[in-house]
Amino acid sequence: MYKYLALLFIVVLSACEKTPPVEMPAAQKLTREASGYYCLMTVVYHKGPKGQIILTDDKVLWFTSVRDTIAFTLSPEEPKNIAAIYVNDMTDAPWDNPGEENWIDAKKAWYVLGSSKIGGMDAPEAVPFGAQEKAALFAEKEGGTVYAYSKIPHEYIQSE
Repeated sequence: MYKYLALLFIVVLSACEKTPPVEMPAAQKLTREASGYYCLMTVVYHKGPKGQIILTDDKVLWFTSVRDTIAFTLSPEEPKNIAAIYVNDMTDAPWDNPGEENWIDAKKAWYVLGSSKIGGMDAPEAVPFGAQEKAALFAEKEGGTVYAYSKIPHEYIQSE
């Protein structure tokens, strides 16, 4: 009897519908129409790496700095229906213009904090790289410390 119940239980469990993985939306191309979420200024006119957050309703939020992008995710006042976070990969990008389509997954990037580089809003910047080695080379040249996304100190991002 118990064997049949166990078998029935296994059959019922295997018949349960599995939730398909949610596909991350693709990064959007940065255009002159993009306004910074916090400052409402035209994003392309700012130097340094930028960020974009795509919400689950497909709304794209633009940021003039990576630091502001990450700060958005940490703020309890901001929406939490985030589908994707992208930042410019600064590996081969010029500081003055990192590119319109040069985006990497923010959660997979490596960041240099505390470098000599100043971000789009004239504040310290979290400089993103697609590879840890490239971030380390940048840190040797410009100063700073390398962090994975999950290890970025919240105090650094949320400080003035």
